[in-house]
Amino acid sequence: MKNLLLALGFLSLTSCIQESKSYTPEEQPVNLSLEESIRRGEYLVTIMDCHACHSPKIMTPQGPVPDPNRLLSGFDASQPLEELSKEEKITSKKWVLFHPQMTSAIGPWGTTFAANISSDDTGIGTWSYEQFKKALTEGRYKGLVNTRPLLPPMPWQTYQDLEDKDVRAIYDYLKTTTPIENIVPAPQLAMQPQ
Repeated sequence: MKNLLLALGFLSLTSCIQESKSYTPEEQPVNLSLEESIRRGEYLVTIMDCHACHSPKIMTPQGPVPDPNRLLSGFDASQPLEELSKEEKITSKKWVLFHPQMTSAIGPWGTTFAANISSDDTGIGTWSYEQFKKALTEGRYKGLVNTRPLLPPMPWQTYQDLEDKDVRAIYDYLKTTTPIENIVPAPQLAMQPQ
């Protein structure tokens, strides 16, 4: 009986190991067609919740949802940011405050605005893949080497280990989005970036 239990345990463990092997990244298809890459990019943009910060919102009975007419266009530059009260300025040194559209944040670093990542030239329309990858995985403004770092709440540190095929898929998808002209304001820094 003891040998039977050991044998069953061993078979169960072997089965688990073999199952986990079937999901290793090395065995996944690497070369996607452009159509497959765009579909995967749309999926990744959705599950990574890029719309939470990069799409202005409209209010619905279920709460705020991305405005379908301004998807991924970033902070709406036509809507000026309201001046903070003295109490809010003090609070923003200890807390992070989000604009009701969730496309701007104020915190100890200053005020930041979500970028336009639509396919318009005021977004990422003219960016190369290398620029996009540098921005997303290295946190460089416009993906350029000698530019300022991307500021909070952009979680680029979370994305630094993305596989190239996923970065490419996100880029391919964003290049197919509706171009929305919107020049996002520069951040208002409370301290100098390092």
